[in-house]
Amino acid sequence: MSRNATFSISLVLVLSVFFVLCACSGGAPSVSPATNAAGVISVVAAENFYGDIAKQLGGSHVLVTSILSDPNIDPHEYESSVQNALAVTHAQLVIQNGDGYDTWMDKLLAASPNPQRTVLVATAIVSNKLPDNPHYWYGLDNIQSMAKAITDALVRLDGADKAGFEANLATFLQSLAPIQQKMDRIKAKYTGTPVGLTETIFLYQSTPMGLQVLTPFDFEKAIAEGNDPPADTVVTANDQLTNHKIKLLIYNEQTVTPITTNLQNMARQLNVPIVPVTETMPVGKTYQQWMLDQLNSLLQALGG
Repeated sequence: MSRNATFSISLVLVLSVFFVLCACSGGAPSVSPATNAAGVISVVAAENFYGDIAKQLGGSHVLVTSILSDPNIDPHEYESSVQNALAVTHAQLVIQNGDGYDTWMDKLLAASPNPQRTVLVATAIVSNKLPDNPHYWYGLDNIQSMAKAITDALVRLDGADKAGFEANLATFLQSLAPIQQKMDRIKAKYTGTPVGLTETIFLYQSTPMGLQVLTPFDFEKAIAEGNDPPADTVVTANDQLTNHKIKLLIYNEQTVTPITTNLQNMARQLNVPIVPVTETMPVGKTYQQWMLDQLNSLLQALGG
């Protein structure tokens, strides 16, 4: 039996028991409560960066559960749990990325249908979508669109606190300015600098910064999707390192394969700087701190 089939059966069984127990205690569970006992909106985010933004926007009026939050786990191989399913069952607002990135969330939502629940899917909201690249949150324009959509959803769920939500949105948008300034600084000084990427995630920032990505796109796309890249692209990526055609290697620490590990080892041996990036937000940081830390590492590797 496949892992997906096993999860589906376990989910059905546990939810069935959950509903039966609630019925025995005096009635069916409230699938979509307006708010919890403290008047707080229940939010479930598929990824922790969306969860962090929801916390910043909702403040004390939201209780946020972020499902994908471990930076040591490859997001492409993640499988949700029964605990995740129960969190989604009670959620008033669910935020997910979509575009095939978090299909497990679709299964969780389907397991507990609720027309009163608000579901925000990034792929239906953002406007800057690079080809075959669902990593929308790396684009500042996209994250602004998501922040506005989350704020609108919070206002619909809790209109009495509209002024506070809108003030939090203004603060959040302003807090993105240092990230944009850092990107502008890199663009002004390092436009055209040749770099290598192990996968597509950083294209949402390398492109607006004017960095020249030499790694074949088919290589990046295959790694991002968990596939073996075409042999000729592997040869090209290796050649770009051994002949110092790239100034640095931007390495996704969460999508690791023997091929990317070999690139990383080659870069170390050849003294080519390595800039690590991640798909999920590191523990203890905000979205803004995460993005700035990575850009600072990039700037240092470029020589600035």
